[in-house]
Order: sequence, then C-alpha cells, then structure tokens
Amino acid sequence: MIFAIYHVPFNKTFFMENIENQIFSSYQRNPDLYDEIHDKKGKVKEVYQKLFNLYGEHSIKDYVTLNNKAKSSFFNQGITFQVYGENNIQEKIFPFDLFPRIIDPVDWDIIERGSIQRSKALNLFLWDIYHDKKILKDKVVPVELITSSANYLDQMNGLNPPGGIYNHISGTDVIKHKDGKYYVLEDNIRCPSGVSYVICNRTALKKALFGVFNHYQTHTVTNYAENLLELLESVKPKGVDVPNVVVITPGMYNSAFYEHSYLAKTMGVELVEGRDLFVENDFVYMKTIKGPEKVDVIYRRIDDQFIDPLEFNPDSVLGVPGLFAAYKKGNVTLANAPGTGVADDKAVYTYMPEIIKYYLNEEPILNNVHTYHCSRPDELKYVLEHIHELVIKPVDEAGGYGISIGNKLSKEEIEKVKAEVKASPRKYVAQPIMSLSVHPTYIDDTESFEQRHVDLRTFTVLGKDKEFVLKGGLTRVALQRGNLIVNSSQGGGSKDTWVLKK
Repeated sequence: MIFAIYHVPFNKTFFMENIENQIFSSYQRNPDLYDEIHDKKGKVKEVYQKLFNLYGEHSIKDYVTLNNKAKSSFFNQGITFQVYGENNIQEKIFPFDLFPRIIDPVDWDIIERGSIQRSKALNLFLWDIYHDKKILKDKVVPVELITSSANYLDQMNGLNPPGGIYNHISGTDVIKHKDGKYYVLEDNIRCPSGVSYVICNRTALKKALFGVFNHYQTHTVTNYAENLLELLESVKPKGVDVPNVVVITPGMYNSAFYEHSYLAKTMGVELVEGRDLFVENDFVYMKTIKGPEKVDVIYRRIDDQFIDPLEFNPDSVLGVPGLFAAYKKGNVTLANAPGTGVADDKAVYTYMPEIIKYYLNEEPILNNVHTYHCSRPDELKYVLEHIHELVIKPVDEAGGYGISIGNKLSKEEIEKVKAEVKASPRKYVAQPIMSLSVHPTYIDDTESFEQRHVDLRTFTVLGKDKEFVLKGGLTRVALQRGNLIVNSSQGGGSKDTWVLKK
C-alpha cells in the first residue's frame, strides 16, 4: 500500500514565505517551450493552481518516499515492460511520475472529437481500399503507396469484417505544440498498446495521493475494459447470440504481456496463446479441461504475419493454423482486422486530411504535422538537404525505434541516415522537429522537478453502432532532458492524465 499525502488547508502566506522548502523551488521554466502549467508570464494556470499548492505543501523528502513506494507497488503488481536491445532483453518497471497532467473540458472536447473523426475515416478508408478502391481510382491517394506497403494484405480484398469494423481499437498520438494547438504525430491501429498503464497510473496515484485527487472532479478511466468488451461483443459473427471473447498473446516474453493479461482479467475473458486454440471445420475452438469450447471474437495482440502459418509466415509458432480461413468464412471476428496496418503506415498519414475530407466531408479537427514522403523525388531532395532540422521516421516501425532527430545527430550520423534514406526512400518520412509541450516531472537523479516533453496517446474503440474514447489516455514523458522521444522502449515514462468534468 502506497503512503497517502493527506490534505492540509493551504495558506498562501505560508507558501510564499517558505517557498525554499517546497518541492517546486528548484523548478526552472524555459520560456521558449510551451509549459502546460505556466502561462507566458510564468504564472501557474488556474486549472493547476490548486494542485500546485497542494503538492507544494510537502517536502521533496516526502515526495521521494512516495515515489519509491509507487515503484515498489508497480514492481509487486508486475507492471513492467521489456526493452529489446542489440544484445539483450531487459525487463523494467514502467516509470511513473506522481505529478499528473490536467486537461480541461474544452481541450478534451477537441481531442476526443478529433480522435473519433480520424478513427472513423480510417475505417472507411480500409473498407474502400479492400473493396471498391474509389479513393485510389480518384487519385486522392496513390495506388502505389498502398500496394507497396508491407502491411497491405491481398488476402483481405473483398472480405467483409463483422460489423464492418477494421480498426476496433485505435491509438492516436497527440501533441501540443508551442503555438498552443494540438497535432497528431501518428495513428496506431495495428496493436496499439499502453491502455493498461493508464488505468494502473490512476490506481497508483489515487492510493498515494487520494487527499489531492479528491479536490478535482475527474472522469474515470477504469471503465475501459467494460466498454471494450461491449464493443467487441457488438461485432460478433452472424448467428451468434452470446459471443465467447478471448485475448490472444504471443506469450509472457512479449514486451506488452502485462497489458494482455491485465485486459483479459479486467474484461473477464480468457487469455490464450496460439497453442491453446485450434480450428475444425472452419470454426475456432479453445482447449479446456472440459473439452473444446467455441471462440467467436479474438482480440489479437499478434501481428498479421504470425496469426496463421497456413496463410502468412509458415514458420510462425505464435498463431493458429486455419485461423484466417475461419475468419474468411465469417465464423470468427479478429480485432483489429488483418491488414489494418496499411492505414497506420506513416506515409499514408501524409494523406489524412484528404482522407477525412473524402469520406466524411469534414475538415480535420486535429492538425497533421507537415510530412515529407521520401518516395517523392522533390521531397527526398528537400529532406536530404535539410536533414539537420527534421525528424526522420521509418514508415512501418513502432515504439520509437528507427527514429532520427536531425539536430541531435553528428555529421557522421547524418551521412549514415542520408545513405539509408536514399537506399530505401519508400521506407521513410520526415517531419519538422515539433516542440512538444513540457510538464513538471520528478527526476530521480536530481531529486527535483524539471521540464520534460510529453505527448498523449488516446484510445478510441469502434463497435457496430457505438464509439468510445477513454477519457484520459496515456501521457508519455521523455525522461531525458531535451529528448523528444517519449516511448517507454526509448527510456520514457508516463503520468496520470486527468480529464476534468464540465
């Protein structure tokens, strides 16, 4: 059990006279960055004032104690992730900062509506490119961009997923730039991860700081599992009354295994591996001690190429032989649908404003970051000439792997990146170096609060007749000073995200 900070009535005079004893006394604000809790004059914003005061009543020693207890709690609960290095695999506690991020109702409305808009547009886009291909015929999106994507599956052409849903779960990575506007960095609709940390962050913070938490009217995040289960059940195969839902995982050595087990447990469904399932007469069954049990909906956390060795990678031992045949017959639902990865290709991201307008006849609610696709000769030329001021990203990687930030590279590293881009231009996009907003974050090494860059991953779930956005999302923090890559696999951490009620 994490210790609790109990609320002491705040006295403004006491706080101002004893500022040297407070945990924010060494906080240094860079006015060139968008600081989420301070305005341009350095004054704490109204929405954060109460939180700032409450935390400031306690010493850094108190905070260190709480921080260590939080770490122990995460470790004891098994809230870890795995980092894959060149020579080894490390299991780490998920870094969590106890000072939360607050999003007011006005800002959240923009984020929520924008996330739903993108998810709906991407679902329509996926239906189209695997059916009529109108957007390709109208030359809004180039045909070769789709057919050259490593995540485009010819096997999905003409297939109708139950309920007409491809991207049942979408993760939208949103930042706030120094201009105060929200931008989407990328869309994740293959197997977006991180939602379990959202819920665990809230639980840990409430245990540690319930005296602080109760001063705000904040939306819950613990209703995600029930909404996810409801929406998965809504896309059940035809003829099924009460669907049997399972979560399939690659196994305990996967970096997100904690999340797989957590979601299965909170939804009250079975967590299975490929070896626990089999296909007979184009139906999927789960092995149980009572005999075979039919499975109707599979929330999969296994990549396309590994789900069925008879259809995709023949060497896969993670999937289920015959699974795709059962899916083609409409006897089982796979969430997300195979082939969705073509739509979160970072080159396709370039066309998101056009995709939204084409299918929804709406202007994008969330801004795109201007993106250069290196397969275009003129844009490749620009990227090679301005690589020192750009972020270079591989189009099909995740977890922050393969990203190069131009102004952090040496001359030798720049030349290496140039050579890689020129060798495979289709594989890379480039974006201006965006100034992610910063947030006060406790740093172990200095035992003080410092500015650190943050982003936000929202989680949108689409069902047959309903959509749901988790009112919180995962605020990820780049824990290294000046670093812009927030992914946990690259040394990032997270914060609890409070979306305030109106």
